[in-house]
Order: sequence, then C-alpha cells, then structure tokens
Amino acid sequence: MSKVDLLIGCAIVALGTLEAFTVATDYGATETPELWWIGQALVTGVLVWFRRKAPVAVYILMILAQYAWHRQGYEHCQTWQLASLLIVFHTVAAELPFRPGLAWAVTGVLVFDSGAVDHRWLPFDEVIFLTVVFGAAYLSGLGVHAYAVRARRLAEHAEQMERDRERQAVEAVAEERVRIARELHDVVAHSVSMMVMQAGVLRRMQGGENEVLLGIERMGREAVEELRVMLGALRMPLDEAIPQPGLDLLSGTVSTLVSSGLRIALDVVGEPVRLAPGLDLSAYRIVQEALTNAVKHAGESEIRITISYRANAVELEVLDGGGKASSGLSTGNGLIGMRERAALFGGVFEAGPRPGGGFRVHASLPISQEVLADGRIG
Repeated sequence: MSKVDLLIGCAIVALGTLEAFTVATDYGATETPELWWIGQALVTGVLVWFRRKAPVAVYILMILAQYAWHRQGYEHCQTWQLASLLIVFHTVAAELPFRPGLAWAVTGVLVFDSGAVDHRWLPFDEVIFLTVVFGAAYLSGLGVHAYAVRARRLAEHAEQMERDRERQAVEAVAEERVRIARELHDVVAHSVSMMVMQAGVLRRMQGGENEVLLGIERMGREAVEELRVMLGALRMPLDEAIPQPGLDLLSGTVSTLVSSGLRIALDVVGEPVRLAPGLDLSAYRIVQEALTNAVKHAGESEIRITISYRANAVELEVLDGGGKASSGLSTGNGLIGMRERAALFGGVFEAGPRPGGGFRVHASLPISQEVLADGRIG
C-alpha cells in the first residue's frame, strides 16, 4: 500500500464528510448534516486504501455498499461514492490479469445496468451513462496494466542483456588469460628453465661448490615453480580462490638470498597479525620489490628488512648501505608499483636516499582487522 493510495482514501473521506455537512438533503436525506454518512465515507476510504492489496474483495464490498445505500431509499449515489466506484473499476483492470479483470468489470457493469443495485428499472440514457463511465475507468486501468507489463518485460530484457554482456566479458577475459598463460609458458618458463640448467652445468664444471651458482639455481627453480603456480591460476575460473603469497613467506625468500652469499637481516617487531589476503599480498610484494632493487644496487653492503606490527598498522622498511652502482629506483616502475599498492589500502609510502648513504623504502599500511597469527583475536 502506497502513500498515494492513502492520500486517495483520505480524499474520499474528506469529500464524503463535506457532502454530509452541506448537501445531504439534495440526495434525499431528511436534514443536513447527515452524520452517519461520515462513517460510511470512512469505511469507503479505508477500502480504497486497501484496494491494491485485495482488488476483488474491495470491488465486491464497494458494490454491496452501493446496494445498502440504495436500500436506504436514496435514488442517486453521492459524488464521492461514484468516484470510489470508478477507482475500483480501474483497479480490477490494473491489478488483475486480463481475463479475470475483464470478467469482473463486465459483471459489475451488468449488475448496475440491470438495476439490481438501484432496485428499479433504469432508463436507457442512465444505462448508457453507467456503461460509458465504468467502461472508461476499466479501460484506463487496462492501459496502466499494459504499460506495467511492457515495462516489466523491458526490464527483464535489459537484465538478460546485461547478464549476457557480463558472461561474454567473462568468457573474453578467460580466453585472454589462457592466451597469456600459454605465451608465458612457451617463452618465459622455457627461458628461465634454460638459465637454471646452464647455471647447473657451469657449477658442476667448477667443482659443484660455487655458492653463487647454487643460489642462482635455487632461485631459478623457485621462479619456475612460482611461474607454474601463476600459470595454473591464469587457467583457473575467475571465481575460484587462488592462494597468494604473504609476509609469512618472506623469511624463506631471505634465507634463499642469504644462502647465495648476500648480507640480509630480517627483523620482526611486535606480535604478528593475520592480515587480509589482499593487504598481505601487497605488503609482501612491496618488500619483495624493494629487496630486489636493494640487491641490484646495494653492492656488498648489508640489507636490513624490518616488519613492525603496530596497533593499527603494519610498517615495512628496507634499508641498504649503498654500493658502487647508483640507485635508479626513484625513476623506475618498481617505485610506482609500490606506491600504488600502498595507496590502494590507504597506506603511506616513502622512498629515497639515506643521509649517510644508501637507500630507504618505508611503507605503513593500515590493518583492517587485528587477528593474531595463531588465530586469536587481538
């Protein structure tokens, strides 16, 4: 029930009350005002208010109310009564399917035209009048019903088209992901595998104890394995969960680099918390990118990684002492990518040369949920 129906019901009550206090004698009443008319108008207004919820019941009750009205000896119905009848004729057409609505409307017209409600034979001109006004009310409701059906069908068609468009987009993305996976497998994975094999051959030619070459082999195999996982993820449906690396894998990455002869220290400050998957992945990628650049430019100086778990944020810091090669991080895509990852989660990112030499990368990422790493709520 809408507010419009309530307003229409109130208008019926107001009009009935006005006629009860002004023109009661014109309809055959003994005096003006006729107070019991107000109660009848109130009941009619409530019926009009509920007409959409129970159109057939309200339709029948309104015809019975007219029958009771004429049984009181009144020959003509009041203005608010006629308006209410027109509204319910409109409603059976607008709210019911075509055939039931037409059947009820024809039945109502025949009941009024036959004089069954008025208890008298109606003159021909009055029959024509009732047929025209009730028929017009029914046709107006039929037009509203047809418009609503058409609007609903158009909405369903638009929704179906949107679903088709989304399905086609998903299929196109899936095809592109498979194509990219195929290209990566054929080009990148093959090249990295060849590099690992060549490093192994060279190590064995030198006696098999070269730590640098061992580190290259180990990192190459890990790169091939990670690439294999990524290729598998690209071939998976988009809605399947894909495990992603996080800060818990950082110690393994550092251990691999240390075993190859690099000087890297990893410090964890505070009690680790379990980060949201997307935040954990971004934090790991920021440290990974910063570490990669530090290895390139730090030379033989020590690289220090610090992961600090604060009350509302996790802070990442990568420091190096600098080397003979100058750092080009500030103009590369790596810095841009790290800044974008931090900004995605509302974090703060800083990077630049240190006063005493070397380079510093620092990121502070807000923690949306504080869950301790062992599963307890912090």
